[in-house]
Amino acid sequence: MLEAAEHNGTRAKRAAETSRRCAVLRAQRSKDDLIRFVLGPDGTIVPDLKEKLPGRGVWLTAAHETVAEAVKRKAFGRALKTDAKTPDTLADQVGQLLTEAALGALSMANKAGSVVFGHSKVEEALSKGRVVALIHASDAADDGCRKLDGKALSTTGGQGIPAIRAFTADELGLASGRANVIHAALIQSGAARKFLAAASRVERYRTGVSAFADQNGSDTDQE
Repeated sequence: MLEAAEHNGTRAKRAAETSRRCAVLRAQRSKDDLIRFVLGPDGTIVPDLKEKLPGRGVWLTAAHETVAEAVKRKAFGRALKTDAKTPDTLADQVGQLLTEAALGALSMANKAGSVVFGHSKVEEALSKGRVVALIHASDAADDGCRKLDGKALSTTGGQGIPAIRAFTADELGLASGRANVIHAALIQSGAARKFLAAASRVERYRTGVSAFADQNGSDTDQE
């Protein structure tokens, strides 16, 4: 009984250390699903994507809608109990920072040899069973995407492979040092997994939908 109680206590402590309450939705979430904000030296709210900046933090669900709602509600000032300057464009700024972080991770994966580019090379990698995710430019033609997605289905016995469509051809080109990147594929590696996680966060931030109805109460949060 004592061992079970100690185990449950340890598990609860670990959960508390890895979760925080969203200051807008008031829901307890994993830190991986949240973004931390702090008050900068000049009194301006600053996103702390790496969770390393000093000071008390305000945590928000990592979704554009949630950050925009926090700005509208003046949630940061209430959570920190002080005047806080919050840019009207904060939600867009966070989206840009997340995009830059993901493209930086793609650049590192490319340098590690974990990315192949071009329709034919992606097809070849799929045939060899080496692909963990497809990358399609957001402005790619749907026909080319369908063909590669279909190839992924056939080579995985109908299971399919995740496909990322969060970045334009120009963004992919800048990150990879190539021109006109329309299709690419990630090959299993640590660097590829880091990009996949960063890209997934971008997609969740852009497309995540939060319901604000019936979300009442204080916007304060303790760290």
